[in-house]
Amino acid sequence: MTVSSDTVMGIDLGTQSIKVIIYNPVNRKIVSTTSHPFELTSKNDGTREQHADWWIDGFNSCLNRIDPDLKKSVIAIGVSGQQHGFVPIDKKGNVLAPVKLWCDTATGRECNEIMNAVSGAEECIVAAGNPIAVGYTASKIRWLKKNNPVAYAKMHTILLPHDYMNFYLTGHKTMEYGDASGTGLLDVRNKCWSKELISALDNDRDLTPCLPNLINADDIAGTINESRAKELGLNVGVIISSGGGDNMMAAIGTGNVEKGMLTASLGTSGTLFAYHDEPAIDPNGELAAFCSSTGGWLPLLCTMNCTVATEQMRDLLDINLTSMEELASEIPPGSEGVITIPFYNGERTPALPDAKGSIFGLDTQNTTKAHLLRSAMEAGIFNLKAGIDAFKRSGMTFTEVTLTGGGSKSALWRQICADILNLPVRIIKQEENAAFGAALQAIWAHKKHIGKAEPIINITKEHLDLDFEKQHTPDPVSVKQYENIYKQYQSLIKLIATQYK
Repeated sequence: MTVSSDTVMGIDLGTQSIKVIIYNPVNRKIVSTTSHPFELTSKNDGTREQHADWWIDGFNSCLNRIDPDLKKSVIAIGVSGQQHGFVPIDKKGNVLAPVKLWCDTATGRECNEIMNAVSGAEECIVAAGNPIAVGYTASKIRWLKKNNPVAYAKMHTILLPHDYMNFYLTGHKTMEYGDASGTGLLDVRNKCWSKELISALDNDRDLTPCLPNLINADDIAGTINESRAKELGLNVGVIISSGGGDNMMAAIGTGNVEKGMLTASLGTSGTLFAYHDEPAIDPNGELAAFCSSTGGWLPLLCTMNCTVATEQMRDLLDINLTSMEELASEIPPGSEGVITIPFYNGERTPALPDAKGSIFGLDTQNTTKAHLLRSAMEAGIFNLKAGIDAFKRSGMTFTEVTLTGGGSKSALWRQICADILNLPVRIIKQEENAAFGAALQAIWAHKKHIGKAEPIINITKEHLDLDFEKQHTPDPVSVKQYENIYKQYQSLIKLIATQYK
């Protein structure tokens, strides 16, 4: 940045809310944080949808609460967005249908249809590096073709949530490799669209023209549209970086931009991801072979249910966050036999899109609020533990894990994570890691744009700080207990899988 008054904006378009931060890179301070909540349309068939205009209204609500002079100091914007969402737009840029989200499991049949068209999941991995998991964008496109043929016929461009925000700001339709790899249509080895997978979507229509131009992670999506700048109170000429999926941006926001680092995101979904400088293809298909939003790759394991489990229990029991922490802390590791299988949204890893939540091991002594809450917290991490084995299959090992997401604010949950994963836990001082990662990417892109390019690793090292007071180390006794409980957890998953396949 050239002068101390210059700031950057990071936007995190999430499932539950949109958050906007403004960061001063010279003073290294977040000088403004605003957010706006979202509703979610849910149906019994697994449908999970939002309307794109909710996002725009929420963004405008955030900006209306920011000081006008501060908005005028912004020189670059980065956008993080929930992955996999499908935003179909027509020639004029109008959104044609409600946006199916990452947690939508109503398209399980379409996943199988796409993979069968290329001779199965294994051939899908050969063609593009990934099977078509439930939640990926590809199956949502096929679902639209079958269920809303009028909108499908009008579809001119396929965008992801963060791409739609970039389009709103710039008028340009772009996509970068990290978020694009979550569509299921990108050949992640060669970083290009897969002809085989695109053909599998629709034998009669070539959808290649509907896919936006792919840009590099340090490129810009464009500069803000002049009329949009005036409407939002921003300066003309503000650059919009390529942006990326929320996991890709959280990787930047936790410094996960070099080999050997592991991040766990404890949000609505649970994710484990690690930077790699070459494609990391899991032959079992459990590990998503994604690209990063920093020029490399970001192999990732995603579960559909993490804080979902605790939120369900808190709502049921009418417990606030502070009380949840206090009650769950009273119960020992393993919740005295209570084991929760938290598949409230169905599940992507393991692939059980039609599964439901289950609670095992209840008796007259452990059927209490405290036991149910602690078991729900443990379940979110058990679901991630399988990812460690998947990373090992790809030749990656780790000595610590960085936590992000809402669950990382809980001291108890941080300790549970350290004990179940058997890794030291660290926390970054800067909160809202996805939004902050988007802001750091904006700095990176701006530096390149003005001819002062700098490696992203230098930028993360300069602007990220560890919170040493929130670090946790595994407790050897708890680690051993959890190893045995995890075996029971896996056995129970095998049991319920017979009911939902």
